[in-house]
Parts: sequence; C-alpha cells; structure tokens
Amino acid sequence: MDVRTRSMQAIVQRAYGSSEVLAHTTVPRPSPKADEVLIAVRASSLNFADIAMITGRPSLIRAVSGLRKPKHPVPGKDLAGVVEEVGADVTDLQVGDQVFGEAVAGVWAQYVCVPAKLLARKPANLTFERAATLPLAAGTALDCAAGVQPGQKVLVNGASGGVGTFAVQVAKALGAEVTGVCSGRNVELVRGVGADQVIDYERSDFTSDGTRYDVVIDLVGNRSLAACRRALAPHGTLALSFGGPGRIIGPMARLAQAVVVNLFVGQHLRPVVATGSRAKLDRLRELAEAGLLTPAIERTYPLTDAPEAVRRLVAEHARGKTVITVAQES
Repeated sequence: MDVRTRSMQAIVQRAYGSSEVLAHTTVPRPSPKADEVLIAVRASSLNFADIAMITGRPSLIRAVSGLRKPKHPVPGKDLAGVVEEVGADVTDLQVGDQVFGEAVAGVWAQYVCVPAKLLARKPANLTFERAATLPLAAGTALDCAAGVQPGQKVLVNGASGGVGTFAVQVAKALGAEVTGVCSGRNVELVRGVGADQVIDYERSDFTSDGTRYDVVIDLVGNRSLAACRRALAPHGTLALSFGGPGRIIGPMARLAQAVVVNLFVGQHLRPVVATGSRAKLDRLRELAEAGLLTPAIERTYPLTDAPEAVRRLVAEHARGKTVITVAQES
C-alpha cells in the first residue's frame, strides 16, 4: 500500500468546546507539499494556545482558527519526531533526521506535515519528550527575555508555568539575577530551575514591596499595568505575554492598553507575540545542549489520553509542562 494512502491514529475535534469534543480515531495520513516534510511524531506538549484552539476562546481566535468549527480538526502545535518523507523542494532535511518544531496544528497524531523552515534538528542531549516541550513555551520565554543584560534584576510573574520555568532559565543564561513569583506549593520547583529568589504570591505582593526590577516578565496578567510599573526601575522593561481573561478578545485589551501607555511613560511596555522560526529553534538547541535549558515536566500522557491532559490543564494551574507521547507502528 502506498505510504501516502495509509491511515494513522489521531486526536480529532469536530467542534469547539471542552475536552469532551476530542476523540481518538483513525484518519488518513497526510502527504507533504513541496516545501514540507512528513514527521513521524514521537511527542508533543500541551500549551494554552492549544486550549484556545480547542475551546474557541477567546472568540477573536476564531477569525484564524475557523468561525463555526475548527479549520484544523487535529489539534497540537509542539512536536518532536523523525523525518519520514521530504517534499520536492526540501534540501536541508533528510529522511531519518530527528527534529523538533512548531506546527500550525495537526501534531496530536502519528504523522504531521510541517514546513521545513519551522523545524530544526533536535537537541542531542534531550529525549523526544523533553525536546517537545521547547518550541512554543521556551521560544516565548526567549522572546520575553530579549534584551536582558548580565547583572540586571529580572522578575518572572508566573514562574512555575510552562513558559515561566523556561523564562527563569533563559534570564539566568543571559546573566541576570532572577526572582520568580509563584504559589507556595511551587516554590521549590522555581528554585530548582534556577531562580535566585522566589516570592510566594499568597504571602507577598511583588508590586508593592518596594523592590524595583530592570525587567518584569508578566505571564499571568493578574496585576494591573500600573501595579506592574511600580515594580519597574524608571527605565525598566515590562514584557507582557498574557493579558488576562476575556471571552471575546482575551488578552488583546490589556496588550493594546500597554501599547498606548508605552507612548507616555519612560518605562518600556512590550507586548510579546511569539512566532516560530528555525533561528529561534537553533538558539533553543544551543541553550539545551549547553545545559542551560532543562524542561520541567509534571506529567506525561499517551496520545489516547490527550483529552484527559486537556481537562486537567484547564482545571488546575499549570506546573511546568505536560507532555503527550505518540506511539509509532512497529
């Protein structure tokens, strides 16, 4: 049987909703376009971007993902796997290469087609499971920490989450003194990924304790812009990668507010909208292979249990990364 006509196992959603809209089923295996490669997926990881695509919330996301139902029925963005087939125009990847990267969607399946430019060779010292946690979360952390200088004081609000655990490590790799903010139960986790100080937000408010930071990376959106600015040095930078809840436009209102406020203050308010690229993946590989970037994985699920992984992430606060493993046919 031709490889391109064979079926594969996948998680599929036919409508927006909670984890109940996800079903494990059999679908046709895709075939790569000229600029794509077919990846045999070994692992993926769960991000809040995936939750937004599954739920269709905030509603503004449907302008991209599909107005009435998902444009891409198979969810999932982060991946690590092996090149199975290359498109006619792909010259820099070969069958058998171990890669990682970020797709638009379609990763929660045994196979997925991804543009070659969005893939890079997997860090040699990481398993597929650990490499799959890097593309979106660590890539966002890299963007949030852009411009951090050695010796600066950096605070990460939301330091125990998927992006936060990486943001602490990236800032440390850049030579900063890093303070992480998290709940009491996650203090040791945040210390373990390298934070110099940890603030338990249940006991102390970093926006009112008088300490000033050169950079504040806000991954939670649970403090007003004015409050966050109180924690900034006069010419400090506030990097915003989350803007708070909202069923219609989600974080966009807070991020837009930051753009306007930035015009009138000496501090720099910088919304971060992460995009994938091979250059960013190559940088993440360098950091990982140098021992400066270590994924904090809380739990691993097989592909068949992806709906449960989604349910749990929605119901509970993120603690590091959640990984989905994908078994291949023997």
